[in-house]
Amino acid sequence: MPAVAAYKAINTLDSMVGHKDERYLFFGRVSARLDDLANFVPARLTFLALVAATWLGAGHPRRRARAKEAWRAALADAPKHDSPNAGWPEAALAGALGVRLGGTNYYDGEPLVGPTFCPAGRRAEPEDIPAAIALIELAAWLVLALGLAAGLAVIGVRASGAGR
Repeated sequence: MPAVAAYKAINTLDSMVGHKDERYLFFGRVSARLDDLANFVPARLTFLALVAATWLGAGHPRRRARAKEAWRAALADAPKHDSPNAGWPEAALAGALGVRLGGTNYYDGEPLVGPTFCPAGRRAEPEDIPAAIALIELAAWLVLALGLAAGLAVIGVRASGAGR
């Protein structure tokens, strides 16, 4: 529980002051770097889970090709993101769906130009949302199963006395 509380504190601090403005420049930079460090493994685990979920995706005739595209898109496009972590799952999802994500977005009416993930993909449509949700849900179940298996393995090692 202390690790969960620390993670949440780091994440909240980054959300509150992790801005590139004069007032919070130093404090924000520290919280942003802590957040980057805390999310290094989870971002890559999410990328791998999305690739696995794409490969396992039932009913899609091209699921294995889509999984390869998710892998390729993440490796090629994730480093383009300003964040060392955010690009991994976003690029993997773009590749898995075969859609273009990112590019120019608008915040408070102002354009913000960001990286484009899976630039050769087709334009994302509202009809892609159910497929995206299904992939994210399956990826979440895979991570949960992995976590439970790891937890049970640790318990088994401790119970057998091998961990002493």
